[in-house]
Amino acid sequence: MTGPQLSVLDLIPVRTGQTTAQALQASTALAGIADETGYRRYWVAEHHNMPAVASTNPPVLIALLASATDRIRVGSGGVMLPNHAPLVVAEQFSLLEAAFPGRIDLGIGRAPGSDPVTNWALRYGGGGTEGGVEQFDENVQNLIKMMSPAGVGLQLQDGTYTLHATPKAVAEPTIWLLGSSDYSARLAAERGLPYVFAHHFSGQGTAAALQLYRDSFQPSELLDQPRTFLTLNVSVAETAAEAERLALPQLIQMAGLRSGRPLAPQLTVEEAERDDYLTSQAPLINAMRTKWVIGEPEDAARRIAKLAEEFGVDEVMINPVAGAYQATDSVRAPAREQTLRLLANAMTD
Repeated sequence: MTGPQLSVLDLIPVRTGQTTAQALQASTALAGIADETGYRRYWVAEHHNMPAVASTNPPVLIALLASATDRIRVGSGGVMLPNHAPLVVAEQFSLLEAAFPGRIDLGIGRAPGSDPVTNWALRYGGGGTEGGVEQFDENVQNLIKMMSPAGVGLQLQDGTYTLHATPKAVAEPTIWLLGSSDYSARLAAERGLPYVFAHHFSGQGTAAALQLYRDSFQPSELLDQPRTFLTLNVSVAETAAEAERLALPQLIQMAGLRSGRPLAPQLTVEEAERDDYLTSQAPLINAMRTKWVIGEPEDAARRIAKLAEEFGVDEVMINPVAGAYQATDSVRAPAREQTLRLLANAMTD
């Protein structure tokens, strides 16, 4: 079977009994497998103050993962721009592009990636920029210009002051606008930027957002026609029953996030099977399950190819959500590795 090109989204999950260092080792190994098996890109998220997520600082993680791989594009899915000064982000990703030319993606979002208190600490408690969300469009434009060889000219009372992200840029990372609303789709279309809708998060509104983006798209110097792909939660195993079992920890994690449960490390499979959320939150969990791809390799590959055709994309970015057993080595994520290997093989058979 042939199908869409595959990529990976990694939140770097931290499970019960696992340290941050061990979670990073597991994700580094996972990135290596994605590189070996032909995945197009490997993106890391930005989330803060979450016990189950080690993906807090995309530029640092991208440097780590790009150093540990040879071919695959590595990027952010995404940097939450209102949390940061645009010049800082421009400098970080310009340096990454200089170090790993042709392999860096900068995905930009405007969500906080955190709870309200952590959001305050990011933006104000640590000297962040007030009005980041309101100035999002302007900041995106300035960020793009700062990374270009020409830089951006800031208008001051006594003339123009030019800012460059690096002294001598010869290439720029590929910039993507990310979102889960009509706002992001419209802005990406107006600015002529590639766009990704967060289908993996809710599974709703994707078709409308992508159609709005395509219908409103205005060509730019960066892009002459719409460019997008699909994000999807995936658990693949040798049998459908095993894939379902491995998906339970992440299903419970997401149900807890949406129902206000206190944050905690991701459960093991055995802990998830004993968790009362399987009963008390069964309608929510079952609704999420229908939006995910969970199953054996050939069926999963068929479903992914069908979704790619339905949404008119030639690339699908999977979030490998398969969990771990209590006896699993803390520095590896074998079920996530299995998802990548089985799916890659099934898509090319």
